[in-house]
Amino acid sequence: MLRQLNLKLPHITLTPWILWLGFLGILLLAALAAGITVFWQGLSLTNLTDRVPWGLWITIDLSSIALSAGAFSLCAAVYLIGLKRYEPIARTATFVGLIGYTMAMLSLLLDIGRPDRFWHAMIYWNSHSLLWEVTMCVMLYLAVLILESMPIFARLDWLKKRFPAVTEKMSRVHHYAPYLAIAGLALSSLHQSSLGGVYGVLKARPVWYKPEMAVLFMLSAIIGGIALTLFASMLSARLTRRAITNDILIQRVAHFVGWALVAYLYFRFWDVFAQHYTFEPGRTEGMELLTSGPLSFNFWVLEMLLGTLVPMVILLTPYTRRHPFWRMVALSLIVIGVIAFRWDTNLSGLLVVMPYLPGQQTVAYVSYVPSLIEVVAGLGIVAYGLLAFSLGVRYLNVVNHRLTTEAVKRVAGELRETVPA
Repeated sequence: MLRQLNLKLPHITLTPWILWLGFLGILLLAALAAGITVFWQGLSLTNLTDRVPWGLWITIDLSSIALSAGAFSLCAAVYLIGLKRYEPIARTATFVGLIGYTMAMLSLLLDIGRPDRFWHAMIYWNSHSLLWEVTMCVMLYLAVLILESMPIFARLDWLKKRFPAVTEKMSRVHHYAPYLAIAGLALSSLHQSSLGGVYGVLKARPVWYKPEMAVLFMLSAIIGGIALTLFASMLSARLTRRAITNDILIQRVAHFVGWALVAYLYFRFWDVFAQHYTFEPGRTEGMELLTSGPLSFNFWVLEMLLGTLVPMVILLTPYTRRHPFWRMVALSLIVIGVIAFRWDTNLSGLLVVMPYLPGQQTVAYVSYVPSLIEVVAGLGIVAYGLLAFSLGVRYLNVVNHRLTTEAVKRVAGELRETVPA
């Protein structure tokens, strides 16, 4: 029949790129079906309850925002402090940040139950709520990230050929990078710390109720965001020739991350162990869950040992820091540690319920395991992030650490000033 109609079927070669896209496509289709089902039948399909209202999706939300912090921290270092040599890494971090914040939006779209009312925060202001402040800062910072990413999207060949005037205007946004960096630093610093403050002001959850929550969330976000940017850059360079990295720049930033882990380990250590000095109902039980209960493996192994101590040693030791394999191991472990910290923090307060009623106080324990529909939808959000970054590496050249023409002239001028005639 095909010969009679003289039709030719297109020949598709199953390259690793096609297989990767197919795998991510399957996850996205499954997540789309799960999301539509949740919108149609409600959150009753999940294992979220009134006692455990924040679960897997909120952990993905918190982790996505935390691992996007490389955008504001590196952009601040480049455009405000003047470390221009790290501008190529900041460009990658900006794209990673844009992906991370859109992942967070997708997570919240599923979790809030009534996504059609997302605009209420913009109309009905509740200035006494930290969640309102976080919502406003996230939306505004997402707008800043879109503006910062316009020069990246202006590199798309398809867009250049069809809309040259538009891409020219998009490229000019780069001239406003210092002002965008100031806005990004202000907005991101506010909501990164306020996410910890949301937990830290809840007096009814004693294990959360402490002022250092904002500091821990802020510091871990900066470390995790930079680590993810470096790891994604190095991994891309090993998988495709389209990604070009500067190993010296990555080593220097990784060295900074190693010292930042020292500060984080100190704060996290005293945050946990200082709470064992006295007994307080709710707080003591929450700490037992974290250090010797169901969350102890996450805390001791994923968060403290593999997520903090091991990468700190690797990145502060010159030999292992210079070795690309060990550096990638350390950076990936930091990312896992930040995710574990968000998961542990969230559940350590939710799994212990304190009834504040007259009479003897009794502590109630609850449990939470994500349902299948939560896992499928969550994997879809992660697949979206991987797909977006993969397309960015292939078509937008987001991992390119070669110096631009302006940077080459600047470096040449600095050399002429430092080298005697």
